Amino acid sequence: MTVRITADRATCMGSGQCVFTDPDAFDQDDDGKVIVVRDEPGTDEERDRARLAVQICPSRALALAEG
Repeated sequence: MTVRITADRATCMGSGQCVFTDPDAFDQDDDGKVIVVRDEPGTDEERDRARLAVQICPSRALALAEG
C-alpha cells in the first residue's frame, strides 16, 4: 500500500499537533505552518502515525492519499 501525505499550508493554523504526533514526518516553519518532512510513510507504524496526525489536525490542513 502506498500512502502519501499532503498539506495545505494556506489552511494550516499552526497548532503543531502533527509535529507532536509524528515529529519524523512533520515540522513547522518560522511562521508555525506545517512542513511535510516525510511525505511517504514506509512502515505500518509510520502510516498509523500519519493517519492519526491527519485525524487530529484542527484545521484539516492534512490529507492522506492511499492507494
